[in-house]
Amino acid sequence: MSARAALRRSRQACWRCQSTLPIANSKVNANNAYIHIPNEAAKPRSQTKDDGLLAGWPTSIKANLCTADGLPTSCASKMLEDYVSPFEATAIGLLRSQGADIVGKTNCDEFGMGSANVHSAFGAVLNPNDTQSVAGGSSGGAAASVAEGSARIALGSDTGGSVRLPAAYCGVYGLKPSYGLISRWGLVSYADSLDTVGLLARSVDDIDLAFSVINAFDEQDPTAIDDDVRQEAVIAMNETVALTSGDDARPLEGLRVGIPHEYFPKELAHRTLGPLRETLRSMQRAGATLVPVNLPRTEVALSAYYVIASAEASSNLARYDGIRYGHRSNDDTGSEAPLDFHSHISRNRSSGFGPEVKRRILLGTYALTADAFDNYFLQAQRVRQLVRDDFDGVLRVRNVLRKQSSSTREDGVDILVHPATVDTAPRVDEQQKEIDGQQQQRQAQMAYVQDVLTVPSSLAGLPSLSIPAGKAQDNGLPVGVALTAQWGCEKLLFHVARSLTQ
Repeated sequence: MSARAALRRSRQACWRCQSTLPIANSKVNANNAYIHIPNEAAKPRSQTKDDGLLAGWPTSIKANLCTADGLPTSCASKMLEDYVSPFEATAIGLLRSQGADIVGKTNCDEFGMGSANVHSAFGAVLNPNDTQSVAGGSSGGAAASVAEGSARIALGSDTGGSVRLPAAYCGVYGLKPSYGLISRWGLVSYADSLDTVGLLARSVDDIDLAFSVINAFDEQDPTAIDDDVRQEAVIAMNETVALTSGDDARPLEGLRVGIPHEYFPKELAHRTLGPLRETLRSMQRAGATLVPVNLPRTEVALSAYYVIASAEASSNLARYDGIRYGHRSNDDTGSEAPLDFHSHISRNRSSGFGPEVKRRILLGTYALTADAFDNYFLQAQRVRQLVRDDFDGVLRVRNVLRKQSSSTREDGVDILVHPATVDTAPRVDEQQKEIDGQQQQRQAQMAYVQDVLTVPSSLAGLPSLSIPAGKAQDNGLPVGVALTAQWGCEKLLFHVARSLTQ
């Protein structure tokens, strides 16, 4: 079955008939990147500036970010199919204040839970580079909107790789910022201690400028970092790394680049190594020194992530019961006796959530039970601290969030470079077709291996940027390379990425 046919089937199997999908038949939505577009007359033009830094920039917004333009914030789910937010996310308001033009809400994995953007009530998102392949998830619609050219920048969310993975699959830039820099006010929560609002664009300059607009303290976000700490991070970076070089031909002179051994698993596809090697050679030509490093807790980081993310998701999604708000089931029980309160909620949640969300809720609920809490959730938090220690042990720039690390490591590195994905984008039909238990296990194992490359920096709250590194020779699909730096060092990421493009 072709990807187009698979997309049509997924739409027909959707909880809404195809004719009522907001822009399902629109030519501008050929890749199913959008699920809602605003009525031009309803756009809050009074909030925009014609002379702002982003004046006229077409901007797409992931469907789990609240907007005040009347568009549903559905999280690509049946549960929130008609939810219209009474307020707007802080990051979106800041973009509008500088003239950004919101062109639509983009498709995503339901509530941000997935890595291929096939777990959506609106069907799968297709990769603009090859419509037989997935766009990646969970911010697949955001990445596809940028790759296809309908948006200049896109807002997504990244919990464990949901911006960086689709950016790599679609051949665009994707930033997961330092935790606490960009306000999460207005982002529908998945895992509060991991969620970040991210950016996607076709150039690092666009990401840099958009980041400067939304990188602001917000008192409405309890996890926002104060301006004093932000400035301290910039000072710590400048004390250790020079972002300018007197020689234009060697803009990375003196930079120490770490290559983590653990980020090259045996499952890594050979076709991704060519673009990575060329990226490393370009860094050397620009004056950088390559240094092998070890992050030994990477393997256990995955287990900790799944426990923490699922536990927080279980807690956050408990509010969707169909009573206060959320999907309400209309299924007839076939009995004259009315459902009791708990049975009614159970029916609402069973029919409102998709299978991937249900799996994560069940896992998280178990991790939070009295018998499992100490052995799973608290142990995962301890492992998380060890992962942070790994990064602080190899990075030269000091972590300003940890007062005890007041000195720099002269033998450390300034930035980490590694593959962004274990392979190029998989095919849509392989992700959607019915498969046997053994194939499901292999598919889950590959997704687990993929998380090795993205999850540790999320657990540590560090910034990471996926950059396009070229295309695989055998299938011509984009290959991404990831850059990771110390907390608050986004400007270092932009400097390295810009040097590579030059």
